[in-house]
Amino acid sequence: MSIVLAQVAGVAFARTVARVLLMDVSVHHDRAARRFRAEVDGYRCVLDYELSGDRMSIVHTGVPSEVGGRGVAASLTEAAVAAARSEGWTIAPLCSYARVWFERHPEHGDLLA
Repeated sequence: MSIVLAQVAGVAFARTVARVLLMDVSVHHDRAARRFRAEVDGYRCVLDYELSGDRMSIVHTGVPSEVGGRGVAASLTEAAVAAARSEGWTIAPLCSYARVWFERHPEHGDLLA
């Protein structure tokens, strides 16, 4: 946590800002299960997808709240994007997290189905 001081119209304000801890996460692609998975502090984190032809539909991203806020879902999504790009697949982000991730990363918009 850190304190940010600001002055607006001669009035000083202070607010507490929580810093997000981003981690390097080792992600495993289980092709048979159509799942990307990572284990963080003993918790299983997953991104599930369906594959139809050359279209990957991301249907679920799950990170337990105990390890949330560390960038784990982003790491899972980045691994899925890298796999899709290398396989020549397009992506349909059907789960809410994946949709927001693509909104925040327009540089990967060329993969959207």
